[in-house]
Amino acid sequence: MQTWQLPQHIADILPERARQLESVKEQILALFRVHGFELVHPPLMEYSDSLLTHIDEGLSLKTIRVPDQLSGRQLGIRADITPQVARIDAHLLSHNQGINRLCYSGSVLHAKPDGLLATREPYQTGAELYGYAGTAADIELIDLMIKSLKLGGINNAILSLGHLGVFRALAQAANLQENQSRQLLATMQNKDREAVRDLAKSWQLDDIWTNALATLPELYGGRDILQAAKQRLPQLTAVSQAIDVLEQVCHAFPHQAVHIDFAEVRVDNYHTGLLYAAYAPEHHDAVARGGRYDGLGEYFGRSRPATGFSFDLRVFGAYLAASSRPEAVRVALADYAQAIEKINELREQGICVVVDYGMNDNSGSLKRLQKQGDEWILV
Repeated sequence: MQTWQLPQHIADILPERARQLESVKEQILALFRVHGFELVHPPLMEYSDSLLTHIDEGLSLKTIRVPDQLSGRQLGIRADITPQVARIDAHLLSHNQGINRLCYSGSVLHAKPDGLLATREPYQTGAELYGYAGTAADIELIDLMIKSLKLGGINNAILSLGHLGVFRALAQAANLQENQSRQLLATMQNKDREAVRDLAKSWQLDDIWTNALATLPELYGGRDILQAAKQRLPQLTAVSQAIDVLEQVCHAFPHQAVHIDFAEVRVDNYHTGLLYAAYAPEHHDAVARGGRYDGLGEYFGRSRPATGFSFDLRVFGAYLAASSRPEAVRVALADYAQAIEKINELREQGICVVVDYGMNDNSGSLKRLQKQGDEWILV
């Protein structure tokens, strides 16, 4: 293997695309800022226990672990920033008993890629709101997610909605064990009604719960699927509450393309209720994901309602126009020392000035800084 080769699913970001992504990152963080979200920078690595690797199987498989040569404890390289921000809210910002709006943007590292075309080093960017349990907070975050995607060049995203509360209410009513729930969730992702029914029957569940669970994979579509869910699902309080939340979100975005899927329940251990995601044409997976994860902070000493979303900033590269390098001004090496005051003045104005060493370079500069009389001018 050549020394310049990178591991599989790891890639450099070259100048043109780096300019694109840094530019849109600045715009998105500015958007977060005017919506009241404050920037935090959690560490790339911390003790693996803090990264929730032992209570979330999916996250655990993604987390790369290494021994800490200072403490002897196990370190983890973060695979998801959300648990880190929950730790910050619960511990470092525990003096604030009200709302905390926090945002972030940084690399995460996955032991394995999520798919054949996925990177193992997503540039995770997102926003989280802690302290309010009402649906209004979810609506605020969904609105911010859609605005972020538009800055990234995705103007026609489809908002996908689901709610874990429906499945969990049915699982509780059917007295499913935790391992049975996980197995059924995984089966449900394939939208195979009969496979769900056969699995439920193998556990000898009552017909009412077998039929209800087998109905979930069929309950997907537009806004009208909510009425079908009311008619076809058992009248459980938690189910009704979940449908009410979905209706509130739909009403908040009357002009947004919406897809609702009652079987789209992610197999993880920290989301607790409403799930939302955004899909873009010609992209194989969601370009942004979010949801409610009430109580995650309890692991760090303070249980709080929470909702938030994130996306991989690298995804936007396919939707953004090519970014050209800013025009530069050249100054001959022999003139550099004499022209330093003028050079500093131009750079303070945001103008790129490069030293001309008499060789070809990639600056693409057409202007020169030359002395005419007692003044340095651009020619």
